[in-house]
Amino acid sequence: MPWKITCVMEERMRFIGKWLEKEWSLAQLCREFGLSRKTGYKLLARWRESGPAGLADRSRAPLHPARAMGEAMEARLLAARRAHPTWGPRKLRAWLERKQPQLRWPATSSIGALLRREGLTVRRRRRSQTPPYRQPFLGIDRPNAVWCADFKGWFRTQEGKPCYPLTISDAYSRFLLRCQALTRSDRETVSPVFEAAFREFGLPEAIRTDNGPPFASQGVGGLSRLSAWWVKLGVRPERIAPASPQQNGRHERMHRTLGEATNPPQRNRASQQRAFDRFRAEYNQERPHEALAGATPASCYQPSSRRYRLRLPELDYPEEMALRRVRTNGEIRWQNALVYVGETLVGELVGLLSTDDGNWELYFGPILLGVLDAHRQKLLRPRAPRSRRAPRCPGPRGPSASRDSHHPQGVPALSDEKVLPMSPV
Repeated sequence: MPWKITCVMEERMRFIGKWLEKEWSLAQLCREFGLSRKTGYKLLARWRESGPAGLADRSRAPLHPARAMGEAMEARLLAARRAHPTWGPRKLRAWLERKQPQLRWPATSSIGALLRREGLTVRRRRRSQTPPYRQPFLGIDRPNAVWCADFKGWFRTQEGKPCYPLTISDAYSRFLLRCQALTRSDRETVSPVFEAAFREFGLPEAIRTDNGPPFASQGVGGLSRLSAWWVKLGVRPERIAPASPQQNGRHERMHRTLGEATNPPQRNRASQQRAFDRFRAEYNQERPHEALAGATPASCYQPSSRRYRLRLPELDYPEEMALRRVRTNGEIRWQNALVYVGETLVGELVGLLSTDDGNWELYFGPILLGVLDAHRQKLLRPRAPRSRRAPRCPGPRGPSASRDSHHPQGVPALSDEKVLPMSPV
């Protein structure tokens, strides 16, 4: 004999049917069906009100949640979103808590649900992340240890003129030092922007850039005239590996925020600069940063104690080094021969240090430019190791050096230069 299978609705309809026969009292029916009289009365009331549809299960969710967001609170949140259309729930909540700490603001998830309900968010496509390489970069443990600099992709203003946005930021605090709309990207245009930043904020210990001009060149040591100027100021140039923007990821992430906040392009360069200035003020003073636990970059930054000097001193070399001045044709005289170094360093003082194999290492300040071959009278540039596991490279010594100062496998750092400790200026 098969088991008799029934469902809840069938049992409830059978309960109502027996009640309509008027042969059973309600107490008897409840005992027969294993119900409490309270449940029996509830089923009868629902059947009288809605018929068989009233016997279906109903949601247990409250009709009016006790902690639901009120209309006034929704209006405040939507007004904040309209004022900052590129901010997400976390930044909005941190900003509002700082502005009005006396109010109890909803959770980040509730703010996100409100923005989605109002159609104010766009779900981003998740991208695969590339693991970063570990480079002998200077440790970022305080303001002005490392500045990051780069050009955000150039574009044309509405009147058709090219605009090259140059950005400089402090890696530790994310403070945006400069966001300048330039007409060109050459050294003559870029140098005054860096000089103004040095005058206002002092000197960093290092500046991290990519390998493009005017920050780097194909010359010895990868130096350009701009980065050679930094070396003379006592600032170490750091260059990321080619095609590895993730090594300067915090600056690249700022570029995405900059693009979202300042698009579309303005009418001319002056109006574009005003848009950049508004973004920089909001980014530094108002916008909470998740990497800073909701604080603003301005609250975490302080100017450098290393002040900028207008007159550049000569580079200081150890006593055991032989010194030579680079001639106007880019050569130095060594052992009755002329050795070509490069036109980038014309007029600069370089140092030569003897090695155990009879050759000489050529330095510009702390940076190894190459090795002078004693037999061929030629400057040999340092090359990346051919083995898959690169050897350890001596990084900057002292308390500011990073603990992870070593090469990645198969990827040279700083174009594989040997770097000596920087002498303070």
